[in-house]
Amino acid sequence: MPEECLISQKPTLKERILDFYRDFGVARLIIFAFLIFLLASAFALKLPMEQILSSVLTRFGMNGILVLAMIPSIQSGTGPNFALPLGITCGIVAITLSIELNMAGFSGFFFSVGVAALLGAATGFLYGFLLNRVKGQELTVGTYFGFSIVSLMCIFWFLAPYKSPEMIWPYGGSGLRVTIALQDRIGKVLDNFLAFDFFGVTVPTGLLLFFALFCTGLWLFSRTRTGIALSTVGTNPKFAESSGLNVNRYRIIGSTISQALGAVGIVVYAQSFGFIQLYMAPLFMAFFAVASILIGGASLKKSTVTHAVIGTFLFQSILVVSMPVANIVVADNIADVIRIIISNGIILYALTRKETGGDLS
Repeated sequence: MPEECLISQKPTLKERILDFYRDFGVARLIIFAFLIFLLASAFALKLPMEQILSSVLTRFGMNGILVLAMIPSIQSGTGPNFALPLGITCGIVAITLSIELNMAGFSGFFFSVGVAALLGAATGFLYGFLLNRVKGQELTVGTYFGFSIVSLMCIFWFLAPYKSPEMIWPYGGSGLRVTIALQDRIGKVLDNFLAFDFFGVTVPTGLLLFFALFCTGLWLFSRTRTGIALSTVGTNPKFAESSGLNVNRYRIIGSTISQALGAVGIVVYAQSFGFIQLYMAPLFMAFFAVASILIGGASLKKSTVTHAVIGTFLFQSILVVSMPVANIVVADNIADVIRIIISNGIILYALTRKETGGDLS
């Protein structure tokens, strides 16, 4: 082939820019540009950038596994897991058990993680049967099911036979407290492990390594025979069924893994947060995880670890930086309003992109 033809086949700079634009997506470009604008605004307002960046890293690590929980659910064809409160309550139950057994430090943390994973997998397995009965309505059913679980658990927290004075109401009150401190239990055991300062920015090494471990594990799972079959079922269930795959079985597997990850994720979240909040606290946590995975580029039928990592970083960074900036520029106590607007807006945008299957691009 002549050299001129070889040269002509090389993409031009304009074509490379257009390819990057199509791959990255216009929505994510806008969100990334908005994040840069917020960082510049925070710097101009002389906000403590070291604290902001430290908070970004911490919130990235503490929310990451909750976002990873969306991947098996999406890959199995049941869509984003709006019933994540089911797994979250399992994780909270595991933490309360560790407190009741007077466990602390890494022993309490890994006990909570193990029990949470088992409870989450068991409940996710049962929930998978429900999903197989409501095919095509998973998002609606999942949302109402998550709300119902939170309401049901309010009764459990009121009647639970715990004896630890750290959890029960003082002076003879019934039930557990709304907020339970973890400072003397599993509080920041991952955050402080191998943590170091870099130009004033605290890097929570243990937290990030733990998140990276789960990212690697889920990535490796996606390349196994079961993981590939799971993605096939979600992408094209008719083709999967014609190929001899049991679609219902793989949908249950996706639900089981998703809820187990959600249960473990809330344990990681709680140890960074320093508290667990009972009763109605888990109600809307699924929405922030769904918004994160969608902002990372996932669709209603396709999701990867890369989507979870990018989405968690962008979503949490915007929340962390926008809150102090908005409180100075606009008004005090507007942070929660911004968080709700951003998360629900992203979900609404993605769900209305019918031509791309919900892809945020």
